[in-house]
Amino acid sequence: MAFQQLPKSVKRTIRYIHQDVDSIEKLEELQKIINYSINKKKKRLTLGTKKLI
Repeated sequence: MAFQQLPKSVKRTIRYIHQDVDSIEKLEELQKIINYSINKKKKRLTLGTKKLI
């Protein structure tokens, strides 16, 4: 998927990472949050549930 095709919120997150993250700690915290969210969504999709949170 090309950058221009990504949702606006994802583009903003990527730009934030590139421009404003100024420490490895902040970057690692963002990585934990993003990975957690992705893994949670993958699990829901695998189980076939549509629960939002």
